[in-house]
Amino acid sequence: MTIRSFKNKETEAIAHGGKNKRTLRILPGELHYAAYKKMVYLDNIKTLESLKAWRGLQLEKLSGDRKGQLSIRINDQYRICFRFQGSDVLDVEIVDYH
Repeated sequence: MTIRSFKNKETEAIAHGGKNKRTLRILPGELHYAAYKKMVYLDNIKTLESLKAWRGLQLEKLSGDRKGQLSIRINDQYRICFRFQGSDVLDVEIVDYH
């Protein structure tokens, strides 16, 4: 799987290890590294089953307005949402889920 697209520039910046005023608006600074590590993992795994195997990620299928998306948790409040198509990860975004 490879990340092919991001929903916003802030999520993309965090995925590349960036931290600035804009990224701090979507995710507290103390969570940047955890989100970065999870997106690196998301970018490098081979199959969706690999995500399921890492139980701490709490992979979930979303419903409602986010039907067709999956999410993994950064912590109890924040998630990384994305779509999976073939071997690509699309529309990656960090979301405050509360």
